[in-house]
Amino acid sequence: MAATTSSCPKTEVSVRHILLSEILSVTSVMRKNSRWASSFHTFTARDSALANRLGLRQNSQYRSHYASERGSTEQELMGGFQELRRLVKEVDDIHTLPLATLLAPFFAIIRSPLSTGPITSAALSSLHNFFLCGLIGPGAVGLENALAELSSTVSRCKFETSDSSGDEVVLLKIMTVIQSCMCGSMGELVGDIEVCEMLETVLTTCCQMRLSEVLRRSAEATMHALVRAAFSRLHSLDPQTEENKLNDNAQDPNSSGPEMTVQTKPVEHPLSNLAPEIGPEVVPEPSHENADAIQGEQKPAAETLPQSPKDDIPRAPYGLPSILELLRVLINILDPTDQAHTDSTRLTALRVLNVAFEVSGSRIMQFPSLSALILDHGCKYLFQLARSDSPAVLQTTLRTISTMFETMRPKLKMQQELFLTFVIDRLAVPPSAMKQPSIGLGMRGASPRPGTPSLGTPQLGISDPEKAPSTPRLLVAPARGDTRELLLETLSIISRHPSFMVDLYINYDCDINCENMFEKVIDFATKGIYPHGSNHDFAPQRSQYICLDLVLAFVNHMSARAEGAHGQWPESFTAPDDLRQTKSQKQLVLTGASRFNAKPKSGIAFLEENKIIYTDPSEPRTLSLAKFLKSCSRLDKRLLGEYLGKPENIDLLKAFMGLFDFKGKTVADAMREFMEAFRLPGEAQQISRVTEVFAEVYFATQPAVVKSQDAIYILAFSIIMLNTDQHNRQVRKKMTIEDYKRNLRGQNDGEDFPAEYLQNIFDSIRKQEIVMPEEHTGQLGFEYAWKELLQRTKQAGDFVMCNTDLFDADMFKAVWKPVISAIAYAFITFEDDYVIERAIAGFRQCATLARHFNMPDVFDYVVVSLSQATSLLPESLPTQVPNYPVVEVEGQPITVSSLSVKFGTNFKGQLAAVVLFNIVNGNGNALREGWTQVFEMFENLFLHSLLPAEMLQMEDFLGGVSTIPLRRSQPPRPQQQANGLLSALSSYLMTPYSASTDALVPEATDADIENTLCTIDCINSCRLDDFYRQILQLDAEALTSAVRALEALAHERTVARLKQEADDVPPNADSQQNGVYSLPYDPASVFLLETMVSIVCKTPQHIEELWPIVFEHLSALLSTPTQYSILLIERAVVDLLRICLILATKPSLRDQVYVSFDVLADLPPSISSSVAEQLAAGLILIATKHGDIIRSQTEWNLAFALLRSTIPHPEASRQAFEFISSLIADGPEQRVTPDNLGGLIAVLDEFATVAGIVTDAQQQGRRTQSLNASNSPIIERGLKAVEILFDLKKFWVSFMEQSNMTPSQVWRQYCMPVLSSLAHQSINTSREIRHTAIVHLQRLILGPHIALDPTDQSQVEELFNRVIFPLLDELLKPQTLLRDPMGMPETRLRASALLGKAFMHLEARDGQQADIRVTWIQVLDLLDRLMNVDRRDQLYEAVPETLKNVLLVMNATNLLVPPPSGEDTRDHRQKALWAATHERIERFLPGFLSEVIPSAGQPEPPSSPLHKQKKSSTS
Repeated sequence: MAATTSSCPKTEVSVRHILLSEILSVTSVMRKNSRWASSFHTFTARDSALANRLGLRQNSQYRSHYASERGSTEQELMGGFQELRRLVKEVDDIHTLPLATLLAPFFAIIRSPLSTGPITSAALSSLHNFFLCGLIGPGAVGLENALAELSSTVSRCKFETSDSSGDEVVLLKIMTVIQSCMCGSMGELVGDIEVCEMLETVLTTCCQMRLSEVLRRSAEATMHALVRAAFSRLHSLDPQTEENKLNDNAQDPNSSGPEMTVQTKPVEHPLSNLAPEIGPEVVPEPSHENADAIQGEQKPAAETLPQSPKDDIPRAPYGLPSILELLRVLINILDPTDQAHTDSTRLTALRVLNVAFEVSGSRIMQFPSLSALILDHGCKYLFQLARSDSPAVLQTTLRTISTMFETMRPKLKMQQELFLTFVIDRLAVPPSAMKQPSIGLGMRGASPRPGTPSLGTPQLGISDPEKAPSTPRLLVAPARGDTRELLLETLSIISRHPSFMVDLYINYDCDINCENMFEKVIDFATKGIYPHGSNHDFAPQRSQYICLDLVLAFVNHMSARAEGAHGQWPESFTAPDDLRQTKSQKQLVLTGASRFNAKPKSGIAFLEENKIIYTDPSEPRTLSLAKFLKSCSRLDKRLLGEYLGKPENIDLLKAFMGLFDFKGKTVADAMREFMEAFRLPGEAQQISRVTEVFAEVYFATQPAVVKSQDAIYILAFSIIMLNTDQHNRQVRKKMTIEDYKRNLRGQNDGEDFPAEYLQNIFDSIRKQEIVMPEEHTGQLGFEYAWKELLQRTKQAGDFVMCNTDLFDADMFKAVWKPVISAIAYAFITFEDDYVIERAIAGFRQCATLARHFNMPDVFDYVVVSLSQATSLLPESLPTQVPNYPVVEVEGQPITVSSLSVKFGTNFKGQLAAVVLFNIVNGNGNALREGWTQVFEMFENLFLHSLLPAEMLQMEDFLGGVSTIPLRRSQPPRPQQQANGLLSALSSYLMTPYSASTDALVPEATDADIENTLCTIDCINSCRLDDFYRQILQLDAEALTSAVRALEALAHERTVARLKQEADDVPPNADSQQNGVYSLPYDPASVFLLETMVSIVCKTPQHIEELWPIVFEHLSALLSTPTQYSILLIERAVVDLLRICLILATKPSLRDQVYVSFDVLADLPPSISSSVAEQLAAGLILIATKHGDIIRSQTEWNLAFALLRSTIPHPEASRQAFEFISSLIADGPEQRVTPDNLGGLIAVLDEFATVAGIVTDAQQQGRRTQSLNASNSPIIERGLKAVEILFDLKKFWVSFMEQSNMTPSQVWRQYCMPVLSSLAHQSINTSREIRHTAIVHLQRLILGPHIALDPTDQSQVEELFNRVIFPLLDELLKPQTLLRDPMGMPETRLRASALLGKAFMHLEARDGQQADIRVTWIQVLDLLDRLMNVDRRDQLYEAVPETLKNVLLVMNATNLLVPPPSGEDTRDHRQKALWAATHERIERFLPGFLSEVIPSAGQPEPPSSPLHKQKKSSTS
């Protein structure tokens, strides 16, 4: 086919020449035919113009005959060209001649049935050349009439058939001429009727199946060009003007608009009032020889097309009428219920219709007449064809539908909902057990002709009666194979817009009467990614990729909107808050409707409770409920009818009926409207009740013919009966109009209804059944459902489109879990690199959205999904780490572990790890529960030596920073001392097989090393050290979640594991110590603990939130410290003290420091000794840096108690003593306070006591060198402790001044503890400490330092009873002597001297008025014991001397007065004291008292035995 030109090209050859040449070409072909060979034009007197010029009469009969035969014979056709040739030669400018005159011979040839194929072809070629050369051009005279004639001519082309190929050439030439006419510059001058003629010609050619494929394809290509030209005019037409013209023509009965027909076999369809008209086709005229053969195949069977307009009638260029007619014909061809059309015909129409949509674009929506046609019949037929079993029809239909939605989406809200629902329902995976899927009630059988849709119409109705969705469904078999992919591809094309999902959510999910299409599409797409049926073991199908693309596109578009690529919400749209409110109410409405369908009263109560109804107090309750019942499409219409028909609901029924607008409607239409709103109840009384209310409401509209309400009632009943009679198949004898009139005779208030009135009612019901809801299936049900959909279309309004981000948070919240799960599945299972890359991008975008919307659950889900894909989450972690080989690569040691080898081969796992940590890096604040998976991976990497060194460090108070050991240190194996052959043989046999398996290190292969290097590279790419540092910058909530996850993992590996294993371990197992099960060293538990505490210590600003979590774990460990490894307990102690350093800075948490100290104070001595060095260092650091937090006596006592527990450890003792010394040291601030003095005394006493214990141990060990302050730091500290105890006396005066304390209070609170401690150390095993203590004790008692009131006998007695007497009692014990047999007698001697001096100083003073007999007798008892404890001891001589001094002092102070010779003037106290003294001394030193204190007048008594012994010894 020749190319079409849009403008007339310039040519060097004259138009006259071309015209003459074309005449010659046509006539030459004509002469080649035997019939035309002798046909030439003869000029007779009757025939020529010469007869007229000469005034000759012409026979009228002959003239009439000639005129009737003109153009109908070969001679006439040939003569036309001869006349045109003469005419052209006679004029100077052929452009002055009418174009119709120049083209008339060519038109005649084309129209003539006498012409053959070659002749007609030549004439058509000439017409095409005239377009090319410009003869048929804008400047031609009478161009419009000529074009009209041309249109009529080519549409009525007839010629004798010869061979099929030649005939088809003619048809091709016709297509060329028509395309040149419409698509060129003259196309705008063609009228509507001419356009319809040409379009009809081409379309008919396309649909003629007897023609060759090439011809039909060529004709279809021409049709596409014509349609492009026609529909492109919509862009230049004014919609309002064109629609007005169309309405004016419709109202003018004399005007005949353009009509198009396409030849098909006529099929009457009683159910369709839009069946295409039957028209003539453009085909060759059969010759006489083969006319009979092809008559039945091609003979026209339609009425004649309208004739071309007369020349004198002005014509406007074609516009909306012809375009509308073309659209009507194309849509009618698609009707699947019309069996006159084949699949091939529908395919042609579909392709043409798709071109029309593509060309017109969104402009077509601005023409209501075109939109209405598409929205109704166009969508209806297209959706039915989408069920076709023919792949070609299905593919073309889906393409047309997608193009329609692309161009007309705003007008297709309900239609798009129906189509999407249909597609998703058909794509839904059928249950595996379903052998024969249900395909709907309308499927009555197979297609009557191959390839055509089935006769049945799918049911547009409810697929799930319980949910009762408002959107009708096309119930068909699930799609499979290529059909499934076609539907998926179409869905993908329709959803390609960035705003598609947002639009679904706004228009459907936020509409109570629509389905949740957004959720439905996402649910389908996410489920479609997973395999179904038996596809689990095969590679992913293309359908899975398409579904993944849908999901990823949704995430990508939402992510782009979150980054700012979104549109503004127009003010003309419904407010976003109102849409959200509707969305929130939608679920309530659905629930209420579901309950109503089960039990109406329950549903109404639910609706009232949730404020769906009865919200306006001023509105009657019945009206409020009626509005809901009428507007809610989710209700069961049958149940609604029964509920309204109940007697108690009569007011509700009236309110419900009052919502209908019956004004101006016929009674049949009014009945149709209200009967389609609910199904009439089955009981006669209920029907009567409903009809009465209808009659009342309808009569209130004042109908013109009906005279009473009763007449309406009767008429309504008659319509119900008539509808049943006419459309019930069981009624064989149908009611006639006469029967109907006779039944209603006299029922209009005693009169008859007008005959025309009843005729209209009868015809309305007979032609169109009143279909009650849920009553019919098949075609009637389909038509009813489609009618409802169109009604909803009017109510729903346009489809709102806006790429806004206002609803993204709600949308993402609704679908994030299946979306992320589907992406994770695709990432794990799909092998295509592009798909994996997109899945990775999807993960990142989901994480970005989770952070953007502040949805930690989503972020957690992303992390969990990716962590599972990494293979770094172990099912179980070993408690003991094997010995993995360590190799050096480029000077760096590398551990080749099982994980490093396995992970190095898992490329997808490496990808997941990199993506995971790239996502969480910088997004940690969005993470909550996902921390568990992150730290589990850290734990696994740690056990395989794959973590950065920064994450393996643990801090303490001594060595700074160290690395967490993977294995516990083994004690060195003792060397075997035995010699000999047996020992050597045993050593040989046991080596190396006797070594433990831990010592066996496997060899690392080159492949293992390479895989390990891959793993290390991946770990480095994850930037774990950066992520660890970012944890320290988290917000409080995220940081708390991280620490809580660490605590949970640590608890699982320690406390929970201990409880579980302790129950499983049998008694007397090797792991039990003292009958208590103990866990072996677990490096993972230390790692988790150190990580947790390190995070807490580096984020002190969040200590208030983190402390309870950490303390719970630490206290659990320290409560049973003997059941864990000592390293774990040591780290727990260190970590607890590290945190206490932070707690001390927080006034609100200072009390928690002492809670921690309580926990540490409860540690068993064995544990305290093991951790003493760390404990002392930490405690001293706290007291040094935050000394102000230790204030009360209880607090000091607790701190000193912890220090005392560390004194047995040499190094810890040194640190503790230095700290104590610093407290006592003089400085600008006095650090010894009344509150800490008692604890300080106890600590100092403990230091001295420990020195005694060490000395005693040394003596027991019989070491040659005795310990003293010069060679033992412990003895030195003990000695210094005693010195410090004595120095504490300097604080007593300041305490009295600061605290306003009385001397007696100072005595009891400060003096007595010091004296008691010194007395306690006076029996210390260390001689240096013992003697120093007793010296300082004597100095304090006899000196002026103590706040002792000698006049207060209770204080003096307290000193003797609590200090001096107990000291002497201990010294007199044999076991005390054994501590230092050589030095202890000297101590006793010093103690006895102290006893006498103290008594003389405190009790035997002047002015003593108290009764001292008890104390004095105790002194004498002790002196007796001291003297007689060992007669070889110096005490035997020293005691009498001491006693003598005491007696003389007592006598001098008149306390001890001997009886006088004369009258006894002594008082009772003196008498009693003397008597008691005399009696007690006589027991161990008879006569000694009389010797020391003789009675008055009594001669000097003889020397006592002891005295004599002393004298003799002296001499």
